[in-house]
Amino acid sequence: MNLVLFILFVVGLSWLKTTTSTSFNHQLVEGGGGEASNGKCLDEERRALLYFKAYINQIHNDPLPTWTTKEEKTTNDCCKWQGVTCNEQTGHVTSLDLNFMVIKGKISPSLLNLSYLERLDISHNSFHGAIPMFIGSLTKLRYLDLSNNSFYGTIPRSIGTLSELRHLDLSKNFLLNGTIPPEIRNLTNLKVLSLRSLNNCTVENLDWLYHMSQLEELEMDGISLGKADNWVNVILSLQKLSFLSLDECDLSMVMYPYSNSSANYSSSSIVSLGLGNNNLNSSMFHWLFPLTTNRLEILDLSGNKLHGIPKYLGNLCSLTAFYFENNIVPIKLYDFLNNLSGCTSITLQELSALRSQFTGSLPDDIQKFSSLGLLVLNDNKLNGTISDKVWLLPNLEILDVSSNSLSGTISEYIGKTKGLTINLSNNKVEGVPSNAHVSNISNIEEIFLSSCKLGPRFPKWTQTLKNLTALHIANTGISDTIPVEFWNMWPSQLKYLNLSSNNITGKVTDLLSNFDSGPTMIDLSSNNFYGVILNVFSSLSWLDLSNNKFHGGISFLCQIFDGTLSFLDLSYNSFRGQIPDCLWHFKNLKVLNLQHNNLYGSLPASIKYLINIEVLNLSNNKFSGELPLSLRECTKVTILQLGSNKFSGHMPIWIGEKLSRLYTLILKSNNFSGTIPVQLCQLINLQILDLSINNLYGAIPSCLNKLSMMVQDGLSRDQNVHYFNWFTTFSDQPKYVDHASIVWQGSVREFYSTLDMVKSIDLSNNNLTGQIPYELTLLYGLIALNLSNNALVGEIPLKIGQMKDLLHLDLSRNHLSGHLPSSMSQMTLLNYLDVSYNNLSGRIPSGTQLQSFECSTYIGNVGLCGRPLTEDCSGDKESNVPPLVSQSGVVVKA
Repeated sequence: MNLVLFILFVVGLSWLKTTTSTSFNHQLVEGGGGEASNGKCLDEERRALLYFKAYINQIHNDPLPTWTTKEEKTTNDCCKWQGVTCNEQTGHVTSLDLNFMVIKGKISPSLLNLSYLERLDISHNSFHGAIPMFIGSLTKLRYLDLSNNSFYGTIPRSIGTLSELRHLDLSKNFLLNGTIPPEIRNLTNLKVLSLRSLNNCTVENLDWLYHMSQLEELEMDGISLGKADNWVNVILSLQKLSFLSLDECDLSMVMYPYSNSSANYSSSSIVSLGLGNNNLNSSMFHWLFPLTTNRLEILDLSGNKLHGIPKYLGNLCSLTAFYFENNIVPIKLYDFLNNLSGCTSITLQELSALRSQFTGSLPDDIQKFSSLGLLVLNDNKLNGTISDKVWLLPNLEILDVSSNSLSGTISEYIGKTKGLTINLSNNKVEGVPSNAHVSNISNIEEIFLSSCKLGPRFPKWTQTLKNLTALHIANTGISDTIPVEFWNMWPSQLKYLNLSSNNITGKVTDLLSNFDSGPTMIDLSSNNFYGVILNVFSSLSWLDLSNNKFHGGISFLCQIFDGTLSFLDLSYNSFRGQIPDCLWHFKNLKVLNLQHNNLYGSLPASIKYLINIEVLNLSNNKFSGELPLSLRECTKVTILQLGSNKFSGHMPIWIGEKLSRLYTLILKSNNFSGTIPVQLCQLINLQILDLSINNLYGAIPSCLNKLSMMVQDGLSRDQNVHYFNWFTTFSDQPKYVDHASIVWQGSVREFYSTLDMVKSIDLSNNNLTGQIPYELTLLYGLIALNLSNNALVGEIPLKIGQMKDLLHLDLSRNHLSGHLPSSMSQMTLLNYLDVSYNNLSGRIPSGTQLQSFECSTYIGNVGLCGRPLTEDCSGDKESNVPPLVSQSGVVVKA
């Protein structure tokens, strides 16, 4: 125990000994520390706060450094401590605001001695344990926010005694469970109730809400209301309710959501209504009607399966925002807009309907929506043209119709738009607006035209957009040369530049070093840029120069020192030299790909600062020496590719001990020696292991059957995809998909999106001895196994046939003996087999797969016989086996 914790512990014990109550649920001490002077805090309440702090984990950092004891130099007036507010006359602590403090710990019972506490906000921390029962004894509380923590167990019934409470937020404590306590109905003064994302909590009905007549805001997202009959009637009884969010509440399961025969209620007062992700169909519209009045301003019906919308939604004369995203039933956009064409079309400012199966074109009727500032229709099934009328909308600032099948040329009316963000990417739109057309849109800030046809000339009109912050023109058919001075002409505030997947040439040396401060994303990949990179922007957060013709050293990386870099890909160039020892700048780096260059030398010691690295690919270079011990600090790495280098020494045991998140480990084509460390068996997430073409010797570890991911289903969805946050309005969320080169059916194959389906072990081309361990056959999910070119002896394990998912099996060029196990006939998915050049004998087991391979599969085993080989087995002549036609069409002997 360190000195601070010891002092706090002694103070806490002393305080507890002088407390007049031995039970925290009995009489509270009301400030027996003497009269407050000039609003200074009372001694007893100061001690209570110190004891509260003693319950906090302070191993690494002190989240409350101003909360100190008398012996320390800083102020002893707790009213001046961080997050503490006191009554100016009495000095009693009335408020604790400790949100976003990175606090980890439990709630201390010392809070009971803050008997005048009216506000407690400890949200967005890491408090854990059960919500204590004594919370109900803080009877003066008016505001309680415990959201975004790690509390578990049930919500205590004592919370119902907080009758003065106006605000209660327990949301996003994902481990809370059980029934919402019925005592919550006693909180009759409550104005705000948030129970969002308590997915393990349940309610039988919403009748307890009848008692909360003062309620103004209610969030219950994620709590199943499937049994809450007449819930609409309950909501209508809350005459002050203005905000209601019931996202993902199983509302489609409610048998009787609304009763017309119930007593008359006042019309709904709801201003914002969220009913998304409830699997609702169009039958909902009969009970939605009483909830939607001319007071409604925001409506969210996303994530349902609606066949359209009723016309009464077009008569909501206050509606400003309508969200209709991720609808799974096809709808004609024309009909949808027509049903909104009442007074709603005049007031509506935001319409977002991405991924909603809309069909048809973007019609002229869009001109009716004169107040639209945001129109989002991306990832639908729109075809035809974009109406010229869209560019004439007087208030439109953001337009996103990307990822549809819209066609035609970019309209000359684009010059009349007042938009700040335009996204037409991934459509069949083509043509290059003239300078005259775009001269009037200098206000535009973001433009996304990827996969449209802009080429072959580079669109130099983009440089007339002096307010541009984001430009995405990847894969647009540009085949042109950019002069060196062109890079100095970009607007200084540009922070997102994507020119990838074109055929652009030109020399790049001073890469945007004149840009303004702030995170910047640059993607020039898959072009023909060349030159030595001398300078880069210091606040880069994403840099992709892969698949170009750059050369020279990479010391320019040391200029990126702001600590924002999260993605760096310099692969497939001709960079040479060593990795500079300045990687301490890159603590936020998630992906580092330097493969296929001419880099050499040992890895720098500063590699240990890559504490957030997930992908490290240094393959196909000339790196040498032993793997540095500091690499074991990269504990978040999931894919480590160091193949085709000159690394040497024993394979480190710390790979298995420290890098527990690895699912891909590729160390092939190096100079590693020694035995395969058994610690690799600790990598339970591993599903690709390639140690081929090294100097390893000894036996194959029998513990490999502990690689449980090679038995179970593959990676969880998208685990091989790394996402990055970015600040542009509607650019696709940047992502990196893992890829790896694997020997497949005798040749090297690059796996990308399907990499998460690959489960492979390749130990070929080493000096491994001993038998093939039978435990290897327990890896039922393995699809590729290559043990070729070793010195393995003994028989092939008899139960190898239970590896029924195997597609690729190579045991060639060893010293294996005995028969091919009859169980191999069960390997019906096998499409590549090589057991050549061993000492195998006996009949090849009968099975469709085994007889379908070429004779070369079995060559070099003088004792083997039977189809597809020409050598007869004893007794075959008498059995009159018919001839077999090989894959090459040659009739061979049975």
